[in-house]
Amino acid sequence: MKTSISLSPTIIVIFGGTGDLNLRKLAPALYNLYSEGYMPEKYAIIGTARRPLDDDKFRNTLMEGVNSFSRTGKVHKDKWESFSKNIYYQSSDVKDSASFDELRIVIEKFKDEFGPETQIVYYLAVSPDLFPAIAKRLAKFKLAENEDNCRIVVEKPFGKDLDTARELNELLKERFKEKQIYRIDHYLGKETVQNIMAFRFANSFLEPLWNRNYIDHVQISVTEQLGVGDRGGYYDGSGALRDMIQNHLLQLLCIIGMETPINFDADEIRDKKVDVLKAMRPFSAEDIRFNTVRGQYSKGWIKGTEVPAYRSEKDVPDDSNTETFAAIKFFVDNWRWKGIPFYVRTGKCLTQSSSLITIQFKDVPHQVFPGGAAENWQQNRLIISIQPEMSIRLQVQGKRPGLDMILNPVDMVFDYKGTYTTESPEAYETLLLDVMTGDQTQFMRADQVEIAWELLMPVINAWEQKKSLSFPNYTAGSVGPENAEALIARDGFHWFTLPLNKD
Repeated sequence: MKTSISLSPTIIVIFGGTGDLNLRKLAPALYNLYSEGYMPEKYAIIGTARRPLDDDKFRNTLMEGVNSFSRTGKVHKDKWESFSKNIYYQSSDVKDSASFDELRIVIEKFKDEFGPETQIVYYLAVSPDLFPAIAKRLAKFKLAENEDNCRIVVEKPFGKDLDTARELNELLKERFKEKQIYRIDHYLGKETVQNIMAFRFANSFLEPLWNRNYIDHVQISVTEQLGVGDRGGYYDGSGALRDMIQNHLLQLLCIIGMETPINFDADEIRDKKVDVLKAMRPFSAEDIRFNTVRGQYSKGWIKGTEVPAYRSEKDVPDDSNTETFAAIKFFVDNWRWKGIPFYVRTGKCLTQSSSLITIQFKDVPHQVFPGGAAENWQQNRLIISIQPEMSIRLQVQGKRPGLDMILNPVDMVFDYKGTYTTESPEAYETLLLDVMTGDQTQFMRADQVEIAWELLMPVINAWEQKKSLSFPNYTAGSVGPENAEALIARDGFHWFTLPLNKD
């Protein structure tokens, strides 16, 4: 299969070429793009890291990563040989200027071979503390001067608070144009997340209902069965609020809450997302007390396996105050959403792994059926399942078959597995292709990042300054802290979960 997209010759430089991100995500994504005809005819992938390797050993390392982590399984021998002949390795130190001079020579060689239309993508798959060093040297050695053909991809976390995010934005903006900077959030590349836009804006019956007049509340819930594993050192400096809510979940909220864009231009869509963030109600001390919940898991059992408490995980301090669970009630104070709560939660070591967006509609204004008929009555819900099931379902009331008038909730379901035979691409495949085509729609803009941090800084500061005396306050394998249930129960609601398929 060949893509209809015209792609210029491309050089992809991956800083952190031997790291987990490249092995688990980037290399499998690029191989799958190649296999399905979505790579440029002329391309070069250059991995850089400090480890001494030659090209062949680097290619073999990436092949092991593709074999282990690609959605398509093990590589096809002929395709891999054809794909990997364009993979190269350069041993380098991002803090050493001489390494960038060597990289410049390699890039110039490929540009001479590929022609004047060659575009260059610099992917920073490294620790965030190395972002400034790389950005400064790319600018110093004039490796990204062509603003039309040079792009820099920055992984999360983008800063650890508002000040560091602003500092990094200023550093990047001094050296690159905004249109060159791709702040990646892999959640925005997920197939179901992208389908929210299509579902909202391509169906005329939804828009009249998508507001405070018909919607009761919105839930965005991303839960994980896994604990922190070997990432304890990193995670303890981050926590659930920074790791998930500041980026992934707030972006989902923006897609649900945004106004209809006038076109599909990247900045038009991002403008609408920024408008949502600007309209979100700031947190007062009282709001933090009543509308936020934090938690940390104790030891427990998940799928028959005993799980250690967070404070017993590797590289986690015995008295850690870092939250592994967070739940927050947000409000968007504009005409569309005024007074409608958005409940957001995320956590580790919970009873199931799932990502759900639930829009609950208001009840009918007058109940015409007798009490017995509506014994199982529930309000209409729209449920968007991002993972593990990929589906969109509308829950409505219907009559149960029989002579009596008995109403039951029934689902009208669109699920990917039952509708399409083709396999959905991984998020990184979608986003890497967007980078190569120059489409910034699914990437964070500088103002988006900063406003999101600004919104959450009062909560972050309050939680850091006041140690939780209740930690740990939920058992591994449970649904989370009791206070999270109380947060939503006070308003007469409950956290919605979708029964997982057993097959």
